[in-house]
Amino acid sequence: MASATVDSIERTVHKTNEWLDDLAGELDTDREEAWRVLRAYLRVLRDRLTVDEAAQLAAQLPHLLRGVFYEGFDPGHQPERIRDRDEFLARLAELARLRSDDEAARAVAAATRVLRRHISEGEFDDVLAQLPKDIRAVLEQA
Repeated sequence: MASATVDSIERTVHKTNEWLDDLAGELDTDREEAWRVLRAYLRVLRDRLTVDEAAQLAAQLPHLLRGVFYEGFDPGHQPERIRDRDEFLARLAELARLRSDDEAARAVAAATRVLRRHISEGEFDDVLAQLPKDIRAVLEQA
């Protein structure tokens, strides 16, 4: 049994590293910035989803990223009232320590492409359906 536990830990680290490498490549940056962006992206997206949809998305994440996704999660405040593109990008820029909303828009596009490669198309469509039109348009541009 201990072997299966160690294997699952190694597998989730490997899968998380694949996501980070994909995002670092998309952003043409290092893994440290990719980590900040991915972490911020998952949290801002999570905060805009209903509890049920957040759980469905989390189920498709590697275990390690699922922990990041749920870190600081308060289901009593879901979905958060992030209603427009500017607020969504500003929140991501703040959490990821990016310099501008333009940099945040580039990061969202890159993170969305990575997310789409690693989750089912149906789940991505469900996530989009939860978002206000203005925010959905940002993700669809990816």
